[in-house]
Amino acid sequence: MLGSGTSTGVPVIGCTCPVCTSDDPRNRRMRSGLWIETDRASILVDASADLRQQALRFGVGRVDAVLFTHAHADHIYGLDDLRAFNFRQGEPIPCYGPETALEAIRSAFAYIFDGSAPEGGGKPQLVMVPVRQPFELLDVEVVPVPVWHGRMEVYGYRIGGLAYVTDCKRIPDASLRLLEGVEVLILDGLRYRPHPTHLSIAEAVETAARIGARRTVLTHICHDVNHAAPLVALPPEVELGYDGLAIEVG
Repeated sequence: MLGSGTSTGVPVIGCTCPVCTSDDPRNRRMRSGLWIETDRASILVDASADLRQQALRFGVGRVDAVLFTHAHADHIYGLDDLRAFNFRQGEPIPCYGPETALEAIRSAFAYIFDGSAPEGGGKPQLVMVPVRQPFELLDVEVVPVPVWHGRMEVYGYRIGGLAYVTDCKRIPDASLRLLEGVEVLILDGLRYRPHPTHLSIAEAVETAARIGARRTVLTHICHDVNHAAPLVALPPEVELGYDGLAIEVG
């Protein structure tokens, strides 16, 4: 897990709450993102606003593809940092996601996709690939899992026994079926109080029970949640995620 935090990150700028001033490194949360390594592929899920720091901290040396969940700022504003991987790899990076998200990325980063824009220090070389159905990515099958982030449809993704579903308030029945049999589920769990576009921790626990993964790890966590002292009792199969958490999935 490259980042486990919500859009502000934790600590929140200017906040002196117990979590933001905590010495526990698990309470220091960069914006949410995931790095998946398979036998042949190095895949990012989203390009968070903290991508440069994440790549340096956790040793991300190659990116073969990016899976975008949606186009909110905390999930895409590290996009320019992908050019460092272009420099090293010498080839464009394919970026997959909902068509609406990729269109929004093209608009937000027009200088990348406008052939008339000056190069300056270089711009990312990216190939935008809209997806809706499962597709092959090097040695794995990637299954988009449509979920609702408030009134916005966004994607989770399933690769084999791993599923990543961040920024989610509701999972339709058809998408729950796509998650059947998943071994490890990384799931949105913003805070204790209800939120209109994110699962609360209690809602995440209930959703995890419906899906039935062996292990569920909560992400996109705000500064209301102290990692060492959760206010909601978590069942043994549900835990709070943290930056740098490494999970092996068979």
